[in-house]
Amino acid sequence: MRPLHNHPTTLHPDLVVGLSSGDDAGVLRLPDGRLMVQTVDYFTPVVDEPGDWGRIAAANALSDIYAMGGTPSTALQLIGWPRDKLSFDLLGEVILGGVAKLQEAGCLLIGGHSIDDPEPKYGFAVTGFVEPDQLTTNGGARPGDRLVLTKPIGTGIISTAIKNGRAEPNVIAEAIEVMAGLNAGAARAMAVVGVHAATDVTGFGLFGHLGEMLVASGVGAIIEHRSVPLIEGVRQLANAGVVPGGTGRNLIAVERFTDFGDLDAADRLILADAQTSGGLLISVAAAKTLELVEALTAENTRAAAIIGDIVEDRPGTIAVW
Repeated sequence: MRPLHNHPTTLHPDLVVGLSSGDDAGVLRLPDGRLMVQTVDYFTPVVDEPGDWGRIAAANALSDIYAMGGTPSTALQLIGWPRDKLSFDLLGEVILGGVAKLQEAGCLLIGGHSIDDPEPKYGFAVTGFVEPDQLTTNGGARPGDRLVLTKPIGTGIISTAIKNGRAEPNVIAEAIEVMAGLNAGAARAMAVVGVHAATDVTGFGLFGHLGEMLVASGVGAIIEHRSVPLIEGVRQLANAGVVPGGTGRNLIAVERFTDFGDLDAADRLILADAQTSGGLLISVAAAKTLELVEALTAENTRAAAIIGDIVEDRPGTIAVW
């Protein structure tokens, strides 16, 4: 995408958030002053049950809207399906899972597109709206802020364990509910409290997305790794070498701007683990941190963990202790 960020088709006076900032979604100012938020996401199966895959794919696509402080409005369904290898009844289960999650979010399905594809893929393009004073980007973190995470991490490692038949049923069940959970409550909490920046934690992992926030904001971060919430069983799987290739690539990328200190290999991989439908990583003024935690708790988010601090020193870098 980098070659396009200054292309004429990516520039407009009403474009509020585009390609250049690496944010979660694009934002366009409408003639009435409202902001329209747009995003798209789809992926191959991450779990065995088709309905669960549909729910997770929908929650994942909706998450970018919530990360920007917005409310999803409409969605277009994207399907790649090997029609000669997998039944359309199976696809029907995927779709039912996806639209059930859209209904939970109050998001209207208005169309979509499907293709014959040797590898199944499913997801959505989503449009939402946000009032200008509620827009939250990844570029507003300030020195002195605290970092709060709203879901435990480890879904990439667990998805790999599922594919390899090495995940325990209780671990699978928790991971599915984490991935299928909407970030709507976290977005509502952000709106009530008022925060400086946010991003959702997905394919680049916790530290990859934090790194983008730090660069966009011109600040650094200190992370207390023991405070990062994990899905049960993740550390044991990482120690056993059950790690997806994307997580390994993420770690290579984040090592360029992260001082891991004496953290062991498994914990480094966990902090870089490629997530599916992760939580929101929120930068909030220190004085509002407990208010945000209380608001998240009231919204029953999967976590409301204070994991670190934003600092002025060494912009664009992370230090772990």
